Amino acid sequence: MKPNKTTVTLRIYHEDTDSGGVVYHANYLRYMERARTEWMGERDFDHDRVAQELGILFVVRSVNIKYLRPARLGDYLQASAELVEMRHGMMTFDQRVTCGDVELTRAQVKVISVSLKNFKSDSVPDSMRQALGVTA
Repeated sequence: MKPNKTTVTLRIYHEDTDSGGVVYHANYLRYMERARTEWMGERDFDHDRVAQELGILFVVRSVNIKYLRPARLGDYLQASAELVEMRHGMMTFDQRVTCGDVELTRAQVKVISVSLKNFKSDSVPDSMRQALGVTA
């Protein structure tokens, strides 16, 4: 499978920071969520369409995150999502948040597909796998 990567640009506002002007740690997860949402949308699989047409939702199963350097008020950041593996109903993303060339945060995020009807794990439909270029 060829790597698929999406990057979004974000600006840091007061609402993102603590009293010292440093980005609150949980906000990096929000930035990564935005990148994954854009990743899906760029491939014509926005959340509403997937739910309505395919009957599945994607939910985060696990996050392994490392905080390397802080982002600060006024910074412009890039949040990226790159699909590195897809098996059955699980997609694994390599996600990073950078400020210019400086890596601030990196994470491995596992997202699982679940049935819209019962929220139990479900395989990604073949049509979606094919559209994403995943063969196995």
